[in-house]
Amino acid sequence: MKIAAVGEAFPAHYYSQERLLEEFKRVWSRQLFNQDRLEVLHKNVLVGGRYLALPIEEYSKLESWGEANDAWIRVAQQVGEQAVRKALDLAGLEPVDVDCLIFVSVTGVATPSIDARLMNRLGLAPRVKRLPIFGLGCVAGAAGISRAADYVKAYPDQVAVLLSVELCSLTLQLRDFSIPNLISSGLFGDGAAAVVVVGSERRAAGPRILATRSIFYPDTERVMGWDISERGFQVVLSAEVPEVVRQYLRRDVDEFLRDQGLSRKEISSWVAHPGGPKVLIAMQEALELQPEALQMTWESLEKVGNPSSTSVLMVLQETMKSRCPEPGALGMLLAMGPGFCSELVLLEW
Repeated sequence: MKIAAVGEAFPAHYYSQERLLEEFKRVWSRQLFNQDRLEVLHKNVLVGGRYLALPIEEYSKLESWGEANDAWIRVAQQVGEQAVRKALDLAGLEPVDVDCLIFVSVTGVATPSIDARLMNRLGLAPRVKRLPIFGLGCVAGAAGISRAADYVKAYPDQVAVLLSVELCSLTLQLRDFSIPNLISSGLFGDGAAAVVVVGSERRAAGPRILATRSIFYPDTERVMGWDISERGFQVVLSAEVPEVVRQYLRRDVDEFLRDQGLSRKEISSWVAHPGGPKVLIAMQEALELQPEALQMTWESLEKVGNPSSTSVLMVLQETMKSRCPEPGALGMLLAMGPGFCSELVLLEW
């Protein structure tokens, strides 16, 4: 099983963090009186800029969740198509070669799902097995790779494509002045990424998937997620996330590697989800990593923020493109998300 290629795509609208902060101050000028706190929270997430699904001035005009979700459906198809086409081109494949399409997102809903709406746009074969997954949040990029690996392990002559589209800006609650929502307004961004995973009977130049593991932490449902009402998605983001990382991640990674006859010292590259500065610092401490080990993740956070499940796939794409490890080197791809849970993927480059 190999990752043959990763393609990414973004909406056309990119704004610096300074410009975004200016807009939040303007929109919230009559309701949020402690704007200095908002500025501190935005600066602390260490994000330099983000892509948005819509032009910045259109967000204050969205009057309902329905309007925001309609925009999600429209833009998700646009960037989703771009990401899949780019990934297939890089893999030297055509849309008719795809056997399974897995779609993950946690920022909008649609029936028919986005994968179904892309069938005609992409020219996929009618035989394609579609698997839309909602609710995994930030962990879904890594979990989607694991499920794609499960598929091609069963069908070694076939091609699976994972598509992640997250348009976090369309979930923004302009009437919510809680600390989690204010942090989210400075952290989360928009984007899409597609990963081509092929079975062992197909040739590909990318990293091999050696093993995967899912870990669920009991009684952690309120660590991260959404509260959903007529206003849409309201973020649940506990300050406990870094402590959950410190408590569980080293144990889980060590047990996973031990079962493969390996240890952490044999892992030469780390592809991690950029959950935010405090989460990344907790990861570095828990796994006893040197600062440069997560450099690609820190750079992704600075450039585009945290586009939820798409984030770890963007880090993977940049690793494969510009800093690919030596052939035969071992790597770990990992993410954590609502549940609360972890997903671990062992790679051989």
